[in-house]
Amino acid sequence: MKKVRKNLVLSMALAGTLTFSAVPFNVLAHDELGDINIEKGERTNYDAITAPVLEGSKNLKFLHEAAAPEMKVVRADGKQNSFADVYAHKGFAYVGTHTQNGGNGGVRVFDLKDPSNPKEVAVFANNDIPGTWQEKVIVQSVSTPHFKGDLAVVSVQQLDRTNPDSKGGFLLYDVTDPYEPKKLGFWEVTKQTRGTHELYLTTQGNRAVVLAANPYADYYSHGAEKDFQIVDVSDPTAPKTLWQFDPRSLPEVPDNFNGYHWNSPDGKTRPLFNHSTMVDETGKYAYVSMWDLGTVIFDISNPEKPVYLGRTDFASDQQGSAHSAALAKGGTILIETREVYAPIKPGYEAAYGYTRIFDIKDKTNPKLLSEFKTDLTDAAEGAPVTFANTVHDPKVHGNTLYLSHYAGGVRAVDITNPSDPVQIGKYVPENSDVWGVFVDRNYILASDIGSGLKVLVKNNGNQGSEQ
Repeated sequence: MKKVRKNLVLSMALAGTLTFSAVPFNVLAHDELGDINIEKGERTNYDAITAPVLEGSKNLKFLHEAAAPEMKVVRADGKQNSFADVYAHKGFAYVGTHTQNGGNGGVRVFDLKDPSNPKEVAVFANNDIPGTWQEKVIVQSVSTPHFKGDLAVVSVQQLDRTNPDSKGGFLLYDVTDPYEPKKLGFWEVTKQTRGTHELYLTTQGNRAVVLAANPYADYYSHGAEKDFQIVDVSDPTAPKTLWQFDPRSLPEVPDNFNGYHWNSPDGKTRPLFNHSTMVDETGKYAYVSMWDLGTVIFDISNPEKPVYLGRTDFASDQQGSAHSAALAKGGTILIETREVYAPIKPGYEAAYGYTRIFDIKDKTNPKLLSEFKTDLTDAAEGAPVTFANTVHDPKVHGNTLYLSHYAGGVRAVDITNPSDPVQIGKYVPENSDVWGVFVDRNYILASDIGSGLKVLVKNNGNQGSEQ
């Protein structure tokens, strides 16, 4: 793909004007055990945010918003949920729900046969466990001695740990027929914690495993369960825990690690918990986002005996906040997003969260190649605590990195040269609060916390090229 540095701006008028309001979400903050109390959905300081536009370089000039379907109310009480992550599989989009109005929104399924007219065809996991929300969904084709078809794994998080009827973990559904999802099983994490925040489903031959991120599980269970667990779901009706990771097994994490904070080598006390997991296409390497411990890399060829390989680290003046990961260039490049929403902390740079890119040809020694910042990243003394300006999730297709960026919408970044990333496109919907992004050959999906699914289509007649 020829690299283009001069942006050719296409303005596309999207209906309405850009306005924001504080929305009360009943969701744990990532700094739940720290000294900051903010919930996703709260927005402040929008002076630097431009009007809604879709713009891009030559390579993205035919990208357009094909659809933004109205999300139906599916709750018995008639209240609308907010929305979380988005995933696509075999021409269907799966949209998780967030916590507004009490959670229990489940996963919404859309038929994308006509991307300009997505049709909501099913809802599942919405009434299984009271007092929970279903943020993350991963769908994969699975073939094991116990199950053959399309398997969906859904994260389940408690709104209130003290609710005796609630529990956290993940649900497993058969979505071979997306119009008729069928519940298969449930895996429960320790009752004291909120549940499984993010997760990933992968296959290894005729075996299927889930990698679960259970923030603060170590802390709340007093070490009985760990933040990172690998679960065999080859039989989705009877998931079985195979392995748990204790950060104290690493030489740089001292024995007095208390399940949330650790004394890092730079002399600072830093938060340490598992936020997210992902696996490469081979099912061999796992990338675990453990906040200020960085992105931790494991060889999980044997999921019962994973081998620690290496991790990313941070400059002493850099807040860690390793949130999510993606891979590029055949798994030799690691993308790490950092969700920094409190940009002013003594001893650290003044900045909201931005993206870092690493060479991981040697997975025991990740090498920082570059850092990508947007127009929202910079902060000055007095900058507010807000998720609006930080990066969130990364996805990669070919030589283009797509980033969900809350109020910043979706950013498209050319990483042909990973040492010199260049923004080549930006999609900012009205009242932008973009949580997730997912890339398919024919379209890019975004999920907005307030308004739900957005479908962006590349209609340049060259769907097979690396855009």
